[in-house]
Amino acid sequence: MFFSQGLYQVYQKYKVALLCNQASLDETFTPTFIRFKQAFGKNFRLIFSPQHGLYSEKQANMIGSYDEVEPFTQTPVISLYGPRLEPEPYHLEDIDVVFVDLQEVGCRVYTYIWTMFLLLKVCFNLGKKVVVLDRPNPIGGKIEGPYLEEDFRSFVGLDPLPLRHGLTIGELALLFKKRHFPGLDLEVVPVKGYRKSLLWKELGRPWVLPSPNLPSWWCSLVYPGQVLLEGTNLSEGRGTTLPFLVFGAPYLRIEKVLNFWEKLDLPEKNHVFLRPFVFEPTFDKWKGSRCFGFQLYVKDPVRFQPVKTTLILLRFIKENFSEFEFLEIPYEFEEKKRPIDILVGSKPVVDWLEGKREIDLDFYLYYNLKNYQEEIASILMYE
Repeated sequence: MFFSQGLYQVYQKYKVALLCNQASLDETFTPTFIRFKQAFGKNFRLIFSPQHGLYSEKQANMIGSYDEVEPFTQTPVISLYGPRLEPEPYHLEDIDVVFVDLQEVGCRVYTYIWTMFLLLKVCFNLGKKVVVLDRPNPIGGKIEGPYLEEDFRSFVGLDPLPLRHGLTIGELALLFKKRHFPGLDLEVVPVKGYRKSLLWKELGRPWVLPSPNLPSWWCSLVYPGQVLLEGTNLSEGRGTTLPFLVFGAPYLRIEKVLNFWEKLDLPEKNHVFLRPFVFEPTFDKWKGSRCFGFQLYVKDPVRFQPVKTTLILLRFIKENFSEFEFLEIPYEFEEKKRPIDILVGSKPVVDWLEGKREIDLDFYLYYNLKNYQEEIASILMYE
């Protein structure tokens, strides 16, 4: 968090609210909400919490958190995941400025960005100012599709973005303002000295898990691809100590998948190593069952393509294991569209996954993103 004395002085007389969670910390590991209490005193009126709750103790997929009182500062906490997905107008009646301090992970389906999107919408409608305290994108500025299609909008994609969007949360706020909220009073406080070409491991910062199943930066690096497994009956490693870095199922034959992977004539496979792995999840899919699969070891984080890697593996598994299934609704408050549809966000790519058509996968992952790159050029804050 990049809170400064100067920022405090500017907003000292305002009544403020803060959207944050337990990963919203400064360089001394002091939570932002404690800094705000110290700085604003009685004018610090409200905390909004995203998915997983203020302390990120709740698990995924519609396991909501509840309104409470934060024990250190005695500040009311309003949950924006579960009882509601956006603030009610009365929450902001006594608020002048809403601050946002959330660590995003560079992926379209990470719900924190959509909680911010809905917050921006409410603040725009009510004429409230928003200040976003920007944070680095842990997986840098690279972009990887598919680009979300209109028919697949949901709470894991309320606005079109590539699956790996390449922006910081502050830049996303600027993009949403440009598209939908032109009159919004928005300020983004930049990260000093930050370059988008840097990955998290090059920043010299400790990793504080932003959500319960991203315990390391390596988990976030593979996440834009491995999160697609949430739409299948493959375990994405929830219930293990290596979520998203491991995957598998009781029906998977390790030697068959590995043989396919080793014979694959694609340069992308050279950036990641698949280590055969057997695990038993303690919760979530296949709880207590022996799962056969792999652990991902990324050898070249710069060239690694998480989405393409997972899609190629998924298609092979879909074609070669009859027990494989795409999961049905509900998923993240969506009652009509299948999880895999809203996660991938592109009908041609989903059809390709299901073997219904052949496509140039690279077109949907990279080549058709020119318009998006042109659109975001005006809101980029970092080189």
